[in-house]
Amino acid sequence: MAEAASPHLSLPSGLLELCALLGAPRDSLRGLEQVAQKKGVRNLSALDPEVLSIFVPPFISKEDSQMSSANCGTLGKTRRRSFRKKREKPRPEQWKGLSGPPRVSEPEDVNVPGGVDLLALPQLCFPGGVCVATEPKEDHVHFLVLTDVCGNRTYGVVAQYYRPLHDEYCFYNGKTHWEPSRPVMGAAGCFVPFAVCVVSRFPYYNSLKDCLSCLLTHLKLCKDFEVDNPIKDFAAKLSLIPSPPPGPLHLVFNMKPLQIVFPARADPESPVLDLDLHLPLLCFRPEKVLQILTCILMEQRIVFFSSDWALLTLVAECFMAYLHPLQWQHPFVPILSDQMLDFVMAPTSFLMGCHLDHFEEVSKITPVFQEADGLVLVNIDHGSVTYSKSASDTVDIPDVPLLAAQTFIQRVQSLQLHHELHAAHLCSSTDLNEGRAHRRAWQQKLNCQIQQTTLQLLVSVFRDVKNHLNYEHRVFNSEEFLKTRAPGDHQFYKQVLDTYMFHSFLKARLSRRMDAFAQMDLHTQSEEDRINGMLLSPRRPTVEKIASRKSSPLHVPHRRMVVSMPDLQDIATPELAPRNSSLRLTDTMGCRGSGAVLNVPPKSTYMFKIPEIHFPLVGQCVQAYYADFAALLTKAMGFLAPDNSLLLARYFYLRGLVHLMQGQLLSALLDFQNLYKTDIGIFPADLVKRTVESMSAPERAQAERAPELMRLISEILDKPHEASKPDDHVKNFQLPKKHMQLGDFVKRVQESGIVRDASTIHRLFEALTVGQQKQIDPETFKDFYNCWKETEAEAQEVSLPWLVMEHLDKNECVYKLSSSVKTNLGVGKIAMTQKRLFLLTEGRPGYVEISTFRNIEEVRSTTTAFLLRRIPTLKIKGASKKEVFEANLKTECDLWHLMVKEMWAGKKLADDHKDPQYVQQALTNVLLMDAVVGTLQSPGAIYAASKLSYFDKMRHELPMALPKTSLETLKHKINPSAGETLPQAVDVLLYTPGHLDPAEKVEDAHPKLWCALSEGKVTVFDASSWTVHQHCFKVGAAKVNCMVMADQNQVWVGSADSVIYIINVHSMSCNKQLTDHRSSVTDLIVQDGQKAPSEVYSCSVDGTVLAWNVRTLRVTSRFQLPSGGLTSIRLHGGRLWCCTGNSIVVMTTNGFLRQELKIEENFTDTNTSFLAFQLLPEEQLWAACTGRSEVYIWSLKDLAQPPQRVPLEDCSEIICMIRVKKQVWVGSRGLWQGTPKGKIYVIDAESKTVEKELVAHMDTVRTLCSAEDRYVLSGSGKEEGKIAIWKGE
Repeated sequence: MAEAASPHLSLPSGLLELCALLGAPRDSLRGLEQVAQKKGVRNLSALDPEVLSIFVPPFISKEDSQMSSANCGTLGKTRRRSFRKKREKPRPEQWKGLSGPPRVSEPEDVNVPGGVDLLALPQLCFPGGVCVATEPKEDHVHFLVLTDVCGNRTYGVVAQYYRPLHDEYCFYNGKTHWEPSRPVMGAAGCFVPFAVCVVSRFPYYNSLKDCLSCLLTHLKLCKDFEVDNPIKDFAAKLSLIPSPPPGPLHLVFNMKPLQIVFPARADPESPVLDLDLHLPLLCFRPEKVLQILTCILMEQRIVFFSSDWALLTLVAECFMAYLHPLQWQHPFVPILSDQMLDFVMAPTSFLMGCHLDHFEEVSKITPVFQEADGLVLVNIDHGSVTYSKSASDTVDIPDVPLLAAQTFIQRVQSLQLHHELHAAHLCSSTDLNEGRAHRRAWQQKLNCQIQQTTLQLLVSVFRDVKNHLNYEHRVFNSEEFLKTRAPGDHQFYKQVLDTYMFHSFLKARLSRRMDAFAQMDLHTQSEEDRINGMLLSPRRPTVEKIASRKSSPLHVPHRRMVVSMPDLQDIATPELAPRNSSLRLTDTMGCRGSGAVLNVPPKSTYMFKIPEIHFPLVGQCVQAYYADFAALLTKAMGFLAPDNSLLLARYFYLRGLVHLMQGQLLSALLDFQNLYKTDIGIFPADLVKRTVESMSAPERAQAERAPELMRLISEILDKPHEASKPDDHVKNFQLPKKHMQLGDFVKRVQESGIVRDASTIHRLFEALTVGQQKQIDPETFKDFYNCWKETEAEAQEVSLPWLVMEHLDKNECVYKLSSSVKTNLGVGKIAMTQKRLFLLTEGRPGYVEISTFRNIEEVRSTTTAFLLRRIPTLKIKGASKKEVFEANLKTECDLWHLMVKEMWAGKKLADDHKDPQYVQQALTNVLLMDAVVGTLQSPGAIYAASKLSYFDKMRHELPMALPKTSLETLKHKINPSAGETLPQAVDVLLYTPGHLDPAEKVEDAHPKLWCALSEGKVTVFDASSWTVHQHCFKVGAAKVNCMVMADQNQVWVGSADSVIYIINVHSMSCNKQLTDHRSSVTDLIVQDGQKAPSEVYSCSVDGTVLAWNVRTLRVTSRFQLPSGGLTSIRLHGGRLWCCTGNSIVVMTTNGFLRQELKIEENFTDTNTSFLAFQLLPEEQLWAACTGRSEVYIWSLKDLAQPPQRVPLEDCSEIICMIRVKKQVWVGSRGLWQGTPKGKIYVIDAESKTVEKELVAHMDTVRTLCSAEDRYVLSGSGKEEGKIAIWKGE
């Protein structure tokens, strides 16, 4: 039996907010016949429209609601009522509607939804006025966008139809409008328009247009006084249809004779898209489309014109969709009635629409305020863009950046915009709905291509914004961003960067929102951009990029254009094809490659047919409809495969809504709770919170008795602080105006984008404050900043001859050039890359290699006698050259001496530690030295710069090389904290093997390394190249304790916040959560050796062990260890081995105890506890205990026997251990040469002796993982935060 929903719970409305019948008032029509007969219809003036009837849900009478509530529950909404204007009745009997008591002569009160102005609605439904016609006109539709004072939008679809004036009771004498009865004399030629308007919270333009088209076929057969009934039935149907949740499931409803499809939005971030996106491309040339988009981006005062009212809204909405995810922030009124023309005099930015008849009038309007820009006039009918006469001097619309515009035009010209060409070879459809379905599929594909094209345009224009953001302090350095743009593009960017639209775009970037822009940016970024994301040193143009500049004619006038558009440098400037050279798909060679549309097929969509709604619409019928709806959803879920979570989530969502409408709150909450396991992205948090808060005490108690709901309710009610709005401010970088202490200096340098690493900035602070008070004045900071940026700009302008580039690697960058100096190899400039020093000879440009940093043996700064002077000289001895290089660097000698030694030391460290990050850090130090010397320009400048010689000092103070065994075993080191302000501890590592899936990109099929950092951050590396595959994304905010690959498509992450997060490996998104644990999840395991495991076991610190079905994500078994303190589990021989600290217990998978190894029975010291353990195929249990430097080994055949002990020399504490083939690797903290280090002990499982002691981490080894038993990966603590890759034996 259903429960009555709480009257305090405001339930979600359906598609309909309001339905209205509008037309000329009855009083104004009374004498119209006589006037028409005397003066003629053409001499009649336009009539003033008004609302004749209005229908607002719910459409159930009070009596019906009360009768059905005992059995079926009530709708928990504020009751609304419909009304009809008072008028004469053709018959004396009373009329009773569905939503109220018997009709009386007075109109009833009605609660109109917010945002709908009933005074303005008639003008918008008849924007040209109510004009009497001499013959019946064709029915027509137009569209409205209504905005309330808070900026919330509702959408209207208006259908106008005509009826003859002489017949008071029927429409067209019972005949359709294209078969009018023969006009009779006199007023028989008078036809008066009426309109039906449907208002919805969703822009279902096409769908509601289809609905109204169906309604009009019924209205034409009705007598005038019977019109309310079909309109009310129509409105009632729409009010009972829920809006589909974001995703691939569309709702289908039978509106006879048409099947109406209500499409879902693609994702929660996207708008509902129910219009034909190619309409503007049919009206405007691509160049004009770009011009209009530019005007919108610059937030101009824009007015659209057309003789077709429908096109005004549709074309304006298309342009809004083109700019998604950027959003228009200003007034958006695509239709202005004749009485609203003064709106275009508003001084603010706006986008409005007028009838073409008013073009001349509007073009002459002068802004009220002098500072307001003129108007941009967009003529849809003529495909033109002009400016108002007052705007000739005030409106200056620059062009979109050249490469982005060129590519966009080519891609638009490659689109197939005409359905007739697509369907020419198809047979004619004999089924109306089948033909509509084919047309809809074609439109969906074309819409997808257009969205991809416009999104690529936005990414091309704004991709490099991310390189000038500081995420920690939410700063955008607009000045430096502009410097990287081509000179001809500066005006465009200056105007766009100053808009509200761009400001909101920056907020989303700084919040790392993974919206459509971010996904396209990631999808289309080059390998160089991917690698640059890992670099600690400042970016410089690579040899490959310099070569591309030389080869592209576009870079002759704009030398730095390639910096603006890094992914489009291969675009030539072919002659553009004429606009309509062919209406067929232009797929010539000129449109292939970068000019072709990305071949992204539209996502598969699915249809769910909504059940029929039976009338009369009383409470029992509504409840029967909801019961049918829920039954159909349950049936559809039964046909789904258990792992089809995408569709399953949509069915749960819809069934939850239906249960709410039925008053079945517990069932609704259970359905919504299932969204955690299927798709958390569509979880209606606000609705669930309101539902829980509205529950009575008995209902709450009943819900909390269900384990699935107890956690949901506690999360909703016990954490109100999480609902607080996050800080989303954006600051533009400004130079400081006050003196800075160390803390403020660190913040300012990070904001500037120069360096992010805090320890490096501390050394910079020491360098700039040598011999003075420990604070930095604004002038010094300004000089340092300008010096750094000038050097950066000079590097961007470096142009190397082809002969020189042939000797360099494609990813090498020139970081420093000396002035022209005399050397023993000739006269020229010394150039420094990250790999080598070479001489750029003068005269005939040439290349002479001085030495690679790896081959340098000695660097000295001396003097050479020249006449009566001693000239400072730099000497560099290389391993492969007998002759010592000498350069008379004069005043630059000391600086180059410091820089070369630092790079030499950095390269030596990188080789000795197999860590290329040392070279990147050395480059940063070198460039900071150069900037410090340029800033101070004093005798002590070189001494100040020496404070930044970090690696050179390390080389003298500490032994450089690792032990021989470590160096031989170590393959590589990577830094997952690259780009962060401080190193972060590596909490968990997981290696996942590659597999080729047809649905994946090739790079997605590579093996991956998943790295969990602090506060739920996860970074993913491509394990074939050790480059970043996916920068940090979040799984909660707590520490990650464990990770496991459950199958080829998902990685499970156990968190200290008691949630198991499931990551989709294709989309790299976390859209599922398992919330059955009540405390920190400490371990996740699958059966070893299974490529597609069917079960995953999880455990939490409170002693709970759960077994999960991987496909259904349901718990198949659970048990509880009474002692708690559960830290890890292993599956061996069909039994679960559980480490609880005080003991290791052996359990069956059903939770029965079989054995127990207690800590007190083996150790006299009761302060210790089990820390980690491994089970070996040799029937051995290996364990480590807290505070002990030994590994203990028990035989599984007899756990009562004392364990064998393997002592670990110089080990302070064991942290983790894993089994790799016939070895056990133990991660620990220990001593090496008297210094605490992270150490790894490799123990042979047979001889039980330590084979190797490996040292490569500066901090504790916190985690270990195996890569197919070929490599072992280790992660260190927060002092270092790096990952080492070791060869496995």
